[in-house]
Amino acid sequence: MNVLSEHSIKSAELFRKACELIPGGVTANIKYFSPHPLFMSKGNGSKLYDVDGKEYIDYLLCYGALILGHGHPRVYEAVWNQMQTAGTTIFGTPHELELVMAEKLTKHYPGIEMVRFTNSGLEATLLAIRTAMAYTGKRKLAKFEGHYHGGYDQVLLSVNPDIEKAGSADKPQVVPDSRGIPDYYVENTIILPFNNLEATEQILKSHADELAAVILEPIQGGFIPADQEFMDGLRKVTEELGILLIFDEVKTGFRLSIGGAQKVYGIKPDLTALGKVLGGGFPVGAIGGKKEIMLVSAPNEGRDILTFGGKQRMKTDVLFHSGTYNGHPTVLAAGLATIDVLEEEGKMEELIANTHLLRNMLEDVYRDYGVTMQTVGLGSIFNVILTDQPIKNYRDMNHSDSQLRKEIDYELLNLGIYTKPLNRYSMSIVHSREDLIRTVEAHEAAIKRVKKRK
Repeated sequence: MNVLSEHSIKSAELFRKACELIPGGVTANIKYFSPHPLFMSKGNGSKLYDVDGKEYIDYLLCYGALILGHGHPRVYEAVWNQMQTAGTTIFGTPHELELVMAEKLTKHYPGIEMVRFTNSGLEATLLAIRTAMAYTGKRKLAKFEGHYHGGYDQVLLSVNPDIEKAGSADKPQVVPDSRGIPDYYVENTIILPFNNLEATEQILKSHADELAAVILEPIQGGFIPADQEFMDGLRKVTEELGILLIFDEVKTGFRLSIGGAQKVYGIKPDLTALGKVLGGGFPVGAIGGKKEIMLVSAPNEGRDILTFGGKQRMKTDVLFHSGTYNGHPTVLAAGLATIDVLEEEGKMEELIANTHLLRNMLEDVYRDYGVTMQTVGLGSIFNVILTDQPIKNYRDMNHSDSQLRKEIDYELLNLGIYTKPLNRYSMSIVHSREDLIRTVEAHEAAIKRVKKRK
C-alpha cells in the first residue's frame, strides 16, 4: 500500500497544480513516487521540512550530493566570500579556483592527472566517452547491465531491463530504457555482466577491435560493490586489449574515501567522471584522466567551431568541449569548502563509522522481528535489501522482497525518515547519534505497522 499520511495535504495540492504545468508534475522522473512526491520547503543539517511543516531525517541528501548536510556554514561562507570578493558570480574566463580544484583532484584521485569541468555528472560521463572515442579512434562502447551513467541516448540502455528481454546472465542483450533512443546506440553498445569476470573478458575479447572504452560504476547503483578480483581482472584485460577504462565515480566520489572507489580498490582508471559531492550542493561535474588522453581536448592553435575566419587547424583534429558555466567560480568555491571539511583529520573515518553503526543497528532490528534483511554498500552509502541471498549485480536484486521494502519505506516517510521509496541511504557528517537512534526506532515502528496490517 503506497499510502502517505493525511498530513501531506499541501504536497498533494502542489503536485496537482504542478501536473497542469510540468509533465508528470516533476522536473526529473526520479523525483516522482506514488501517489505524489513530497514538496520540501526547508533544509537544515540532517533534516528536511515539507510544505506541511513535517520534519524528516534526510537520507536521500539530494541523491548523495549533500555529504555535509543541508546549509553547512562553511559552504555558505565560501560561496558568500567568493561572490563578495569577485564582485560577480561568474567571469566567463579562466580563473584561479579552476586551478585550485584541479590540484585537489589530482592530489586525491590516483587516475587523474589533468581535469576538465562540466556542469553535471551526466555531462562528465558524456565527455569521458567522447574523449575515449577521440583518443582511440573506435566507435563502440561497453557498459554493464544495471549501471546508470546519465539520462542520455548513449548510455540509457540496460539500466533496469526487463529480464525476459535482457538475454542470458553471461551475455546480456541491449535493452533501451526510454522511448526515443536511436537504433545507432543500440547497435553500437555492448552490455557486460557485472562482477562476472570470465564472461566479461570473453565479450571484451570478441569486440576488442571495435571498443573505445568500458564504462562502469565501481559500486553499482551506489550500493553493490565490485569484487576486488573482478576489478583487478577488468583493469588487466582492458589494458591488454587497448580498451580505455572509465570509472563513473559520480556516486562514489568522496563517499567511499576522499579519493573515491579507485583509491579503495587500488585501481587507476584511464578516465574518471565526478559530480554530486564535488559541487557542495551546486550542479557540477568533472572529467579527469591520464595526461596523454586528456590532451585530445586541448584547443592550442586548434579550431574553435564557434569562431569564424582565420587560418585554423581542422576541427576534426581537436575534441571540442565547451560550456558557458564550466568551472563556475561560485560552484567551485562550494566544492572546495566541502573537500576542506572532509580533509579534516578523522572526519571521513567518523562518517564511515556512523554509517556502519546504523547498518548494524538496522540489521539487528529486522532480525529481531523475523524479517530477512541485509544492508549492502561501502563507505557512507548503503541500501536495505530484503533477502539473505548474495547481491552481486542487477539480476540478484530479483531475490529481494521489494514490495515489503516499499511498504516499510512508506511507513518510514509517515514516521519522519526521508528517502525515496526503494532508494539507497546516503549518510552525512551531520547525522547525529540521536538521528540514528530515531531512525532505528522508526524502522521498528514501520515493521510493526506493516506486520499488523498483514
